[in-house]
Amino acid sequence: MKLLLGDGTSVAVDQEGFLVDLKDWSDPVAEAIANAEGMALQAEHWEILRLLRDFYQEYQLSPATRPLIKYAALKLGPEKGNSMHLNRLFKGTPAKLAAKLAGLPKPSNCI
Repeated sequence: MKLLLGDGTSVAVDQEGFLVDLKDWSDPVAEAIANAEGMALQAEHWEILRLLRDFYQEYQLSPATRPLIKYAALKLGPEKGNSMHLNRLFKGTPAKLAAKLAGLPKPSNCI
């Protein structure tokens, strides 16, 4: 499957919309994925997406929800590292949707 970007180019995604090649990720790709999900990325989304990409660089995996919350609390403070904040930003599926938007593999424990 292909995800069409605003400039007319496209990137390959799997049937769930995750990037086939993680190197294809960029800000415009994240915007296109968000658009496909019916959402517009705001500064607070980008903060979590950058955090997730840092986590992936450090651990070579996409975190499940609990580790994501703990990592966000550690790096951004408790007001942003909590399930209510992350669920509000990412439609109740923070680990899965945020990983998709950040161009990372689906967390292994997500359905």
